[in-house]
Amino acid sequence: MQNHLSEQEIIRRQYLDELRAMGVDPFPAQAFSVNTHASDLRHRFDTEPDAFKEISLAGRLMSKRNMGKASFAELQDSSGRIQLYINRDQICPGESKELYNTVFKRLCDIGDFIGVRGYGFKTQTGEISVHVQEFFFLAKSLHPLPIVKTDAEGNVHDAFTDPEQRYRKRYVDLIVNPHVKEIFVRRSRLINAMRRYFDERGWLEVETPVLQTIHGGAAARPFHTHHNALDMPLTLRIANELYLKRLIVGGFDGVYEFGKMFRNEGMDRTHNPEFTSMEIYVAYKDYIWMMEMVEDCLEKVITEVHGGTIVAIGNRKIDFKKPYRRLTMYDAIQEYAGIQVEHMDEATLRQYCRSQHIAVEDSMGRGKLIDSIFGEKVEGHLIQPCYITDYPLEMTPLAKKHRSKEGLVERFELYVNGKEIANAYSELNDPIDQKQRFELQLKLAARGDEEAMMMDEDFVHALEYGMPPTSGLGIGIDRLTMLVTGQEAIQEVLLFPQMKPEARHQA
Repeated sequence: MQNHLSEQEIIRRQYLDELRAMGVDPFPAQAFSVNTHASDLRHRFDTEPDAFKEISLAGRLMSKRNMGKASFAELQDSSGRIQLYINRDQICPGESKELYNTVFKRLCDIGDFIGVRGYGFKTQTGEISVHVQEFFFLAKSLHPLPIVKTDAEGNVHDAFTDPEQRYRKRYVDLIVNPHVKEIFVRRSRLINAMRRYFDERGWLEVETPVLQTIHGGAAARPFHTHHNALDMPLTLRIANELYLKRLIVGGFDGVYEFGKMFRNEGMDRTHNPEFTSMEIYVAYKDYIWMMEMVEDCLEKVITEVHGGTIVAIGNRKIDFKKPYRRLTMYDAIQEYAGIQVEHMDEATLRQYCRSQHIAVEDSMGRGKLIDSIFGEKVEGHLIQPCYITDYPLEMTPLAKKHRSKEGLVERFELYVNGKEIANAYSELNDPIDQKQRFELQLKLAARGDEEAMMMDEDFVHALEYGMPPTSGLGIGIDRLTMLVTGQEAIQEVLLFPQMKPEARHQA
């Protein structure tokens, strides 16, 4: 026998052979027509019993209790679970009882897919159930599910709760932990609600390249690849900003994109190297208008998805009702760190960071040093939605210079629960200034800054044709989903988070 299989797996394969020997195809090709789901029956039977006189359901067998010529079972479909009542003489009206005695009672395992036809009814205990009149085998499960069991002392066994295994085997997680599915249902609703908000205002959803010759639009390390046919290096995009702004140059008044971004950086409870971002650019607007739009959008979207503006994460209650607090970056550092960094030079900032045991590198310029201080001293205090505004020029090479404050740019980030979930600018549309900013980034790269932006001559060339005043915004969909669903780890809101390969032990 195959040594790597467990005893239960070996038995299930034997059942597979027995089914075939009986003429029962364990993986039939024909479609099975479904006209009802478990949730429909549970929620509507009391008020519409006549709608469930001829029903057809399909799903995974999650439990069964055999009692002679009758059995109770539980079927799980995409909407939830429903009880089945199966009587031998109902599904086997003739002399042969093999379909019940052998196929269902003995060879049908927990986890197998079955189809049933029958009618809805209530048991003597008042449980809404399906009285099965026809039974169909749809797919054999060759691997047993980790079904939760509780012993007489109340101890739980076989619960599939280990986070690493849940993330690696999300397909099992979704089967045996039904609450996990709701996270991803809400994620989908969140994206769709945001998309409707934009569409109602006439902004166009577009798609831009994932493979790029020049990575830009953010400060991050890219993933590198190679195009064989063109024999040229490419990177996976770290942002879609520069392509979306090219479309504003081309004449669109508003464009947005939900898309995957890829950043070759660390992984933790709020970072995954592959993540989903929404970016939007609207012509003739600035970052002040964008702040008003964002808080209006989030209040409406979260109310639609969550049923209200207050969401709970752990013991914290976060309220997305507008308006949100606004605080400049310098004022935030002054308030929470007790220092005024506005007039500090690079050497003084580096000395302060080292005195506070804030990790810095020689390649960091003044902007990144200030950002490091902010991240260490301020971010964790920003629990309720708060706009941090007016960033140092060195930190933001794609934003317009501040209209009244020297050395700053018109930028904000939205912080919630101690993490940044949105970033926006009054977009830089002066091509000469933009080229100079890129040249400054090249100097930082020469110092060893691996996150510095590259020179994008084509983007500068596009700006030379003229781009109207524009405001742009990026929102991290994964982090926003964490907030709406009350999760504290990004892996909980990604169906398949990036994982280190699992170690394989030789027998």
